[in-house]
Amino acid sequence: MLNQNMISEARRLTRAGQLIEATALLQRMLRGESPDPSHALASPVCLEPPTIDVKANVVEEKESRRTARVSPAPLQRKSIAQFDRLKDFSGLNLRGPMTRAPPTATDIAPEGTRFIAGTFRSTNGSRNYKLFVPSRSQEKPLPLVVMLHGCTQSPDDFAAGTRMNFLAEERNCFVVYPEQPSGANQAKCWNWFRTGDQQREGGEPSLIAGITRQVMRDYPIDQKRVYVAGLSAGGAAAAIMAATYADLYAAVGIHSGLACGAASDLPSAFVAMRQGGASKIADGGPPVPTIVFHGDRDATVHPNNGDRIVEQSAKAAGFKAKVSEGRVPHGHAYTRTNLADAGGRAVSEHWNVHGAGHAWSGGSPAGSYTDPRGPDATREMLRFFLEHSLPG
Repeated sequence: MLNQNMISEARRLTRAGQLIEATALLQRMLRGESPDPSHALASPVCLEPPTIDVKANVVEEKESRRTARVSPAPLQRKSIAQFDRLKDFSGLNLRGPMTRAPPTATDIAPEGTRFIAGTFRSTNGSRNYKLFVPSRSQEKPLPLVVMLHGCTQSPDDFAAGTRMNFLAEERNCFVVYPEQPSGANQAKCWNWFRTGDQQREGGEPSLIAGITRQVMRDYPIDQKRVYVAGLSAGGAAAAIMAATYADLYAAVGIHSGLACGAASDLPSAFVAMRQGGASKIADGGPPVPTIVFHGDRDATVHPNNGDRIVEQSAKAAGFKAKVSEGRVPHGHAYTRTNLADAGGRAVSEHWNVHGAGHAWSGGSPAGSYTDPRGPDATREMLRFFLEHSLPG
């Protein structure tokens, strides 16, 4: 159990604006060290983003004999003994500056396409973004994918690591990457754990939705085929966008993230990251179709959070789950759980990647937080997205 006195002290420090001290205190608590808050800043964490330089391969998959109802097969529960290595989601700059070389233009987008900068402004603030425009963008109204980067990342870095622009060129889609500046969060994390940033038409959700609508207005976008996805803090923000703007996004992809409402402040964010956080958002209309990727050795965001997201996206009874297993040749094995309603409509997919940590599955080493040994999350998310459109 977490020390309640230390949690109370962390809340006090947070209210006083001493976020670095609050974070360090919580880290010491999670390591089981002295509760003396005067030692809170003893050892800051500085880790480079993990990359695994292995070429991704075609996925081999077979259907499992196991079947399930209502909820996906349980994840393997891993002890998070090294939670003190926290390098993401805290909302603070706990890592030193990235020393990796920035991605090149050829890492970010294919030749013959455009990757252009834009800005959205409103009474709630402003955000810059980068927009991928495919080479065949004038053919007809096209789908749009909104990509929310993780902590310490940038649109260029996230585009290079996920290679979403290359897949979007194949499938003829626009992709927009909102940028979280360090002025909004020292580590450039989306502030998913603040209640003010979990609401429709307020805070960061209003800015992300505003960017989405601006691109929909300025370019030939199919308004029934707009999607949102993210990694880590961006994955948690994507879950919030699906919960608060179900009329805008036809499907959501969440990689290594948390359910909407899993936390309401910094201390509860640490608890959710360590143990898994259930949504506290009231039930609304029909669930937004959701695809989840999570490594079962993620020591930053507990794999339980993948289960919580799927549960949030499919609360009604009677759903049937089809479970299959596969392996990337010379890479990670995985368990894939497809959940469908009584009419056969896909409600969610949950990819539990065995042996993977806190990194984009199947991504490129040109970007940070990637693991090329996993199944291709980018390809699978885009495939899942294009199977769904808004009704009416």
